[in-house]
Amino acid sequence: MDRICIKVKPLESHKGLPLPSYHSEGSSGMDLRACVEAPLLLNPGEIKLIPTGLTMAIPQGYEAQIRPRSGLALEHGIGMVNSPGTIDSDYRGEVGVILINWGQRPFTINRGDRIAQMVIAEVCRVHILEAEILDPTQRGEGGFGHSGIE
Repeated sequence: MDRICIKVKPLESHKGLPLPSYHSEGSSGMDLRACVEAPLLLNPGEIKLIPTGLTMAIPQGYEAQIRPRSGLALEHGIGMVNSPGTIDSDYRGEVGVILINWGQRPFTINRGDRIAQMVIAEVCRVHILEAEILDPTQRGEGGFGHSGIE
């Protein structure tokens, strides 16, 4: 498995919180934690930007994908509005997570709570070529539901 280096610069507000890390040997994503000063209430239907207190330098040719945590989604209805979120290699500002409460009860976010996961992925740059005709496929123009349930 290839390993790349990601430089992470914690902000002063991040003091005392762990850096992103893998929870287990087989984890694809590193846990990101809430860097809030006081407990923050996320009411049903509400959207809030949750700070992580982290800035980072992702190498060119890679991105960080910020994804929701399945346990928060299943147990509390907490998700991300822009899932997955993308952190580009040239962004140097604080990483934030846009959470939404799709559940039916208010949810409290505490300092240090694991709120999302970050997956580092290689990015392929493409050249767009305008064409008059596209190569045919068996599916053709079949859209939503075209392949059925079974």
